[in-house]
Amino acid sequence: MGRLKEKFENFRFKGILVITLIFAIIAAILLVELSGVHFNYRRHTLDLLPKENVVTKTDACCGLDVNTLLVYTSDNKASADAYVQFDVILADMKIGTRVVDLSFTTVPLLQGYDTVIVLLQDLSYLGNDVLTLCNWVRDEGGNVYFPLTLEQNAYSAVVENKIGMVASFNYSFVNSIYVHSDFMIGGGKAYTVTDAYDSARTVQLNPKTTKVHASLDTENGVPLIWEAEYGTGKFVVNNFGMCDKAYRGFFAASLSLFGDVFAYPVINASTFYLDDFPSQIPEGNSDYITRDFGTTIRDFYINIWWPDMMNLADKYGVKYTGLAIESYDDAVDGTTDAAPDTGTFLNFGNMLLRKGGELGYHGYNHQPLALGNKDYNDIYDYKTWQSTDAMITAFQHLIDFCDELFPDVPMSVYVPPSNLLSDEGRQMLLREFPHIKTLSGIYLPDDVLDFALLQEYEVDENGVVDQPRIISGCDIDDFMTMGAMSELNLHYINNHFTHPDDALDPERGAQLGWKELYKRFDGYMNWLYSSAPELRNLNGTETSAAVQRFVAVTPHINVGTTNMKITIENFYDDAQFLVRFNEKRPDTVVGGRLTSVTGNLYLLDADTDTVTVSFK
Repeated sequence: MGRLKEKFENFRFKGILVITLIFAIIAAILLVELSGVHFNYRRHTLDLLPKENVVTKTDACCGLDVNTLLVYTSDNKASADAYVQFDVILADMKIGTRVVDLSFTTVPLLQGYDTVIVLLQDLSYLGNDVLTLCNWVRDEGGNVYFPLTLEQNAYSAVVENKIGMVASFNYSFVNSIYVHSDFMIGGGKAYTVTDAYDSARTVQLNPKTTKVHASLDTENGVPLIWEAEYGTGKFVVNNFGMCDKAYRGFFAASLSLFGDVFAYPVINASTFYLDDFPSQIPEGNSDYITRDFGTTIRDFYINIWWPDMMNLADKYGVKYTGLAIESYDDAVDGTTDAAPDTGTFLNFGNMLLRKGGELGYHGYNHQPLALGNKDYNDIYDYKTWQSTDAMITAFQHLIDFCDELFPDVPMSVYVPPSNLLSDEGRQMLLREFPHIKTLSGIYLPDDVLDFALLQEYEVDENGVVDQPRIISGCDIDDFMTMGAMSELNLHYINNHFTHPDDALDPERGAQLGWKELYKRFDGYMNWLYSSAPELRNLNGTETSAAVQRFVAVTPHINVGTTNMKITIENFYDDAQFLVRFNEKRPDTVVGGRLTSVTGNLYLLDADTDTVTVSFK
């Protein structure tokens, strides 16, 4: 050893040797980085179910105990529109329900029901059954829910004092809903209503019999959601007037006010998609990027945007799902070109995977999978594909390209460009590429084109999951904020997508500058994880696995004097519930774990098919 040390000390070029070793180490690191990540790619923490364990929502709901009666009338537009929303809400909350349409029949005997949902603004449709319902609440301990703002007439006058109203005046303009902090996830603040109108009755309530959970603008504003004790039962009243998809969480939270304890299954997932990533980086400059950073689009993507996105991933534990685009050519005849910049594409993809993320498909190019029978109505500058074979050839080219760059990395998620997917395109994808198990479009309505992929959280008999994204971008507007908060309370889910070129597009806030967009995106994530810290950070496939389990479960909930027992049909390995303890307080749990969310609302993580919660 002494001789070797002496020889090294006398070696004339040891400085060059050290430099050579450093470059060799760097070269080895780059070789590993550019050689694919199949050797250490982390498998999913929640796997898709085997086909034999897949259960559709229809099948799961068939086994529910029916203890709720829903009354509406198809003769009234407001009532019929509300039923469209409640049909989904009740199925997703796994509330066994009998539906009565007053256009064809009358209210049945109430014996055997726990709750009656009255989807009527005008109670004259009920006739004398208004008194029947009130007496049932008072004498039999029944629960009645009025989700729609009640019209002022002789029939509503019968129930006003019973639902806690002392006085009623004119109508109020509902431009925001203040959610009390212990009522809903994300409460303690006001949420702006973008479709505001004079929709709430200005009422005064009896403080001895009522408890307010949401109000107009401020905590002490006009009551918008309240519960009222009446005799041995309870009324719950919504007075804000909106009844569309963005407000479903308010109805779920209102329903959970009934009973000593109320539990319903949820998905429990937080997923962030990166559309058009990885992809070919646009050449040239952007006015906004040049203004703020004095650099090219390419350098901005590599040196600013992506490091910032990785910082957010580290800060909040996010696992991005990137949706690959191979080319931005507009070929729709099946001809394809090799991607010119595979190095950057590969590097971005590898870094995303090393962060625990996932890669999915967006398209060979950015042309939606639609044939000539579809029309973009001059809204989008897209072409339609010349044939189904052309779509197949192009999509197969994308698959081959991804397999070459990322060998042994499974990819099963598809997100359509601009969220547009024709029926023919969907059928082609699932027929020709059966490894695709997730189709992800949008959740909140988009009235632009009739083939926008507007979805519910569903699973088909082959296990393919419809997994809609709820909100998008870094500059999240009031409508999306309302939808995001609402979905935390219905499905306990965040599902978001953004694009690298958001910082280039003035319609997505580019004029604000990337620094401000980043600040707002960081602010959204901070609100999200502060409001719902138990949300599971999942990639796209893991979220679809969570949706499969959520859709499949058929819970049977028995609340006694000393405990609540939940027996879960179609349990596989995990089930998630939100549980509100109205009159009871939880003590010990067998078969799962309870975590406080807000107020008397808890998250239950069930790890067996039977969960027992004892009460204090």
